[in-house]
Amino acid sequence: MKLIQSRDNAFFKQLKRLAESGRERRKTGQTLLDGVHLVEAYEKAFGPLEKLIVAESAAAAGEIAAYLEGRQAVVLADALMRDLGLVDTPSGLLAVAPMPQRTALVDLGKDAVLLDGVQDPGNVGTLLRTAAASGVKQVLMAPGCASAWSPKVLRAGQGAHFVLAIHEEADLAAFMADYRGTTAVTCLDGATSLYEARWTGPLAWIFGAEGLGVRRELIETAKLRIKIPMPGAVESLNVGAAAAVCLFEALRRKL
Repeated sequence: MKLIQSRDNAFFKQLKRLAESGRERRKTGQTLLDGVHLVEAYEKAFGPLEKLIVAESAAAAGEIAAYLEGRQAVVLADALMRDLGLVDTPSGLLAVAPMPQRTALVDLGKDAVLLDGVQDPGNVGTLLRTAAASGVKQVLMAPGCASAWSPKVLRAGQGAHFVLAIHEEADLAAFMADYRGTTAVTCLDGATSLYEARWTGPLAWIFGAEGLGVRRELIETAKLRIKIPMPGAVESLNVGAAAAVCLFEALRRKL
């Protein structure tokens, strides 16, 4: 296995650009996956990856070394792995992966999750993971959301990307106008308790930006305004937690 120790190495520079630049990811059609679980999930969905990178300290023994047995990988000095800055605690394994080209069209008659200006990569990844876990198959993301295929969002999603139809730069207002089910938004003004609200058929949830919430025009368009009862000492939930409560309440009713 080739060991890279210099920041001037061309391959390391390529990794650095993919780690830091959405423009580079769009230009090359590639992104970075961090961790054995995420790499395995990608390969299960799309086939083997050719460009694997392992931290020097993880190459000799342990789960990552076992996973790489019989495969070729580039070894990166630990300091360089940390310098990529993908996550606070790098797993020790990376892969360069082609970003999947989704061909599925938006389905106006199926459950959906709509994200409006959610900028934190961890929150976006968590929302995608929660949507997939609750059985939702499609997610629409308005302009201003963190890029779905950034390494940090992928890490937080833990493989959810590979079972979802993700539509970025989506016109949420147009989708809501044409949607053949019920659109629901979490807010306080004129809202009904989640546990008292009634709906039938497919459901599209709209979740908004950290702090700002969903845009007023989308709130006014939604057919249902939902609030989560919180009798405790706090007044609000993180958007990921709020989405989990709502999506699994909807799932509970189906079951």
